[in-house]
Amino acid sequence: MPLSKLINRKDISDDLMVIRISKPESGFTYKPGQFCTLGLDGVERPYSIASGPYESELEIFIELVPNGALTPKLWRLRENDWMSIRPTAKGLFLLDEKVHHHLMLATVTGVAPFVSMLRQHLHDQAKGHFFYILLGASYSYELTYDTELARMHANYPDTIQSISTVSRPAEKINGEWTGQTGRVNEICQSYLEKFQLPPDDTRIYACGHPGMISDLKSKGLADSWFFTEERFWRS
Repeated sequence: MPLSKLINRKDISDDLMVIRISKPESGFTYKPGQFCTLGLDGVERPYSIASGPYESELEIFIELVPNGALTPKLWRLRENDWMSIRPTAKGLFLLDEKVHHHLMLATVTGVAPFVSMLRQHLHDQAKGHFFYILLGASYSYELTYDTELARMHANYPDTIQSISTVSRPAEKINGEWTGQTGRVNEICQSYLEKFQLPPDDTRIYACGHPGMISDLKSKGLADSWFFTEERFWRS
């Protein structure tokens, strides 16, 4: 089994971290939106990759599951520690090149594949595609990539729109939040109308909490639009 070394670790909170790990020497490749499978002590789990394929390291956004099989082990790792990685990335949660408008809905770590897609798109200087990202979390500190997404919007305002939202604005920890409020699945329809996206040239991507995705589908979005989903289960 190939190995990856922990190059850098950034703790966002007690239960969220972003790590950068080495690519296996065997020539590991992937497409934006795919996942890698990491392991320790014989336990393996899939994690979406946030880095673009052009980057020299893999970036992974991880949420701690206190009683999970793997994440408590990952939380004990420090820089220069090693973990196993499957030699092949997998997944079909990919950018649909056939349409030009991409509405991306994410909760917390579900933003990772979208970050990969956007980084690679900008690196390739690709043209003709337009991105609308709705990133939601209970607490503002969980948004994590909102600053990077806002910077992308500032640099490419005609190509990338980014909206971050918190679902518990009344709680003290969100006291300084002045942005959008509400769950991603609750505000989605209003932004579809605001952006005036054409149903025949738009794909909706939903990634993250299964409840968010189920609610979107119950509203009929999967029936009325091109729709792709990736559910993150706590493990």
